[in-house]
Amino acid sequence: MITVEHLSKKFGKLTVLKDINAEIKQGEVISIIGPSGTGKSTFLRCLNLLEHPSGGKIVIDGTDILNKHTDICKIRQKMGMVFQSFNLFSHLTVLENLTIAPIKLLGVSKSEAVKHSMELLQMVGVADKANSFADELSGGQKQRVAIARCLAMKPEIILFDEPTSALDPTMVSEVLAVIRRLARDGMTMAIVTHEMDFAKDVSNRIFYMDEGLIYEEGTPEEIFNNPLKEKTRAFINRVRSFNYHISSPNYDMYAMNAEIENFCEKHVIPKTTVQRILLITEELIEYHKQNVDEIDFHLTVSYSEKNSKIEIMFTCKNTNSSIYSDETLDSEVGFTLIKKMSDDIQFTCNEGISQIKLLVKR
Repeated sequence: MITVEHLSKKFGKLTVLKDINAEIKQGEVISIIGPSGTGKSTFLRCLNLLEHPSGGKIVIDGTDILNKHTDICKIRQKMGMVFQSFNLFSHLTVLENLTIAPIKLLGVSKSEAVKHSMELLQMVGVADKANSFADELSGGQKQRVAIARCLAMKPEIILFDEPTSALDPTMVSEVLAVIRRLARDGMTMAIVTHEMDFAKDVSNRIFYMDEGLIYEEGTPEEIFNNPLKEKTRAFINRVRSFNYHISSPNYDMYAMNAEIENFCEKHVIPKTTVQRILLITEELIEYHKQNVDEIDFHLTVSYSEKNSKIEIMFTCKNTNSSIYSDETLDSEVGFTLIKKMSDDIQFTCNEGISQIKLLVKR
């Protein structure tokens, strides 16, 4: 239904979308997730030409919508969009918000438009508000009316741009329930959302966007349970990281420890765990200072807000492949301490780079 090839979008010197390639099939629900500022909303706006792409190709039902001869208004009738800010006409009643476009743009009779609109308002649970004005509605009711207004045009595709981000948390579920119903009914949808549980539950596929690209895509199972790329994993698990580089044997251990403690305090990590982190990092550094020729160490302490796991990753330049052999490690008192304070230790040595990754016991 929708094919996107090498889509790019620039605002002056700022490149928001770099090289987007995607396909959305009829009846699919695609959730688009990722950090703020990575082009998710711009991608949606390019699909219906609210933003005109700087390059690439968008084909909808076999029609290249970037072709200058394409009737864009006709294409837009196939594709509705629901915004985070509702965009209802405040001077019209709820019912008038729904009927005005079908009457003026589709040539539907007023009686038919009213009948269909009331059915839609009934479906989204706000039929009793048909004669109310937008200012008399709650945020959740406004968004449900906005969805009904979109459906009044009988679209084949609906684009949702963070439909719950402007809502009070108590109103989010009522809007998501409507979108779930549309998904069950087979509506083709692309949804930019920060509601991870909802995306996991309702989607056929997930697009994870980062750096202006669809960085990784897959089924909800693949993206949420077994992401292939590090940035995806960090986003899904809400990983926060502390990084420190050591390039001299005379590094300031006290300054480094103070920064680690500040990082841990910010994320309310227990003091006993903080002490383990400090001891592990100190032993890792001392062991590698004695066993590698060049002091070029990189330390990362990562904390997952989702599961409260703490991971330490230590990387250094090293050509000695036996540095992590059982025989070598068993003779080191420092590593005996590290093993007692850690779970699931992994060692790798590839192309002159050695790395240890471990989970800190809680």
